[in-house]
Amino acid sequence: MDKRIEGFSKLTKKEKIAWVTQAYFKNPEASEFNLSRYWNSDLELQKKHDEFIENSVTNFYLPLGVAPNFLINGKSYTLPMVIEESSVVAAAGNAAKFWSTRGGFQAEVLDTIKVGQIHFLFEGNSNALRSFFKKNKALLLASTDEVSKNMQARGGGILSLELVDKTETIPNYFQLHLLFKTADAMGANFINSCLENMAAKLEELAMLESSFSSQSKALEVVMSILSNYVPECLVRAKVQCPVSDLIPEKGWKGKDFAQKMIQAVHIAKHEPYRAVTHNKGIMNGVDAIVLATGNDFRAIEAGVHAYASKDGQYTSLSDAYIKENVFHMELQIPLAIGTVGGLTKLHPMVNWSMELLGNPSAETLMEIIAVAGLAQNFAALRSLVTSGIQKGHMKMHLLNILNQMEASEKEKEAAILHFKKHAVSVQAVSQFLQKSVS
Repeated sequence: MDKRIEGFSKLTKKEKIAWVTQAYFKNPEASEFNLSRYWNSDLELQKKHDEFIENSVTNFYLPLGVAPNFLINGKSYTLPMVIEESSVVAAAGNAAKFWSTRGGFQAEVLDTIKVGQIHFLFEGNSNALRSFFKKNKALLLASTDEVSKNMQARGGGILSLELVDKTETIPNYFQLHLLFKTADAMGANFINSCLENMAAKLEELAMLESSFSSQSKALEVVMSILSNYVPECLVRAKVQCPVSDLIPEKGWKGKDFAQKMIQAVHIAKHEPYRAVTHNKGIMNGVDAIVLATGNDFRAIEAGVHAYASKDGQYTSLSDAYIKENVFHMELQIPLAIGTVGGLTKLHPMVNWSMELLGNPSAETLMEIIAVAGLAQNFAALRSLVTSGIQKGHMKMHLLNILNQMEASEKEKEAAILHFKKHAVSVQAVSQFLQKSVS
């Protein structure tokens, strides 16, 4: 069967499924049935899901779990977490429980500034361009008035507009660099609309500028787009307690545990190979809340990891230290998120998650997400420097292994009991099931 197709987007959902399954699957009927199993029985709800993206053929399920016992700025929360990795939700809950009796988590938003840029080429005199920009800055800003008025009414809008000369890096390359506040919206559509309006006005004014040579009138806008690097849209989360209270489990002294935790963070600050995995653990918590609340986890991942490299080397996003016999651990990350727009009002599970959190503002949600990242970081390091990461992870992964091996409910019960006292591995589980059968 020819696997090229014209006009695929114009086909009905049924026709798309028929073509895909017949073109790529050995058993088209079984493949189609597998897709249909994940459709929602509520046809209106399924239609809503289908309209989230193009060429939808079914829904892809990820588990939504909850992590209770989070005390954040003196308020109790249960966090919704969407993730496929076993042990993450349990780790978050354990960290929350640990810190709930030690003052809980503190969090604060440092700022919420977001960035957009108009990238353009200009071959004329740079001094003439600077004069042109100064003369027309107000007109450029005014070109966004229609787009901005609703955002301004909510306390947002354009904060600043700057001409940036980048010709030392790329010949004839300049930027208009804009800073934005977007209230409770993530603001991508708002920012991009402002930028495109301003870019059109920039080209229009350049064509009319008498001080430019005929050659320089060919000011060329290359693109206008927001940046997912938002180093001034920052939130900080932290925990602290007396070193003597920092006892992870029986047999440990708080001072010994604190020193190990600090050393683990210190290694992640200086060793990029470790830092990447260290920060991935942080993002286990961050992404899980971001997904549950309908935000853009790819944008946040990109921005966070860029921030981790801002000083020229990829490094730890968290810090840990002892001051006056008090253990401190903190995390500072950029988070451009929203509580209005996008899927926040369309996806029923996003609505559910937001209500679970008390329908927070964007700033409060930033604090909650940062706390989830710090909780995961603490939990991961706690495991690493005490019993090792695999003990807890594989215990949680046991059920996945049993399901893969198609164990019966009786075998699952026996295996869970057995592996409470034995190390979990695929081989060990396989051997256990073989013995139980025999």
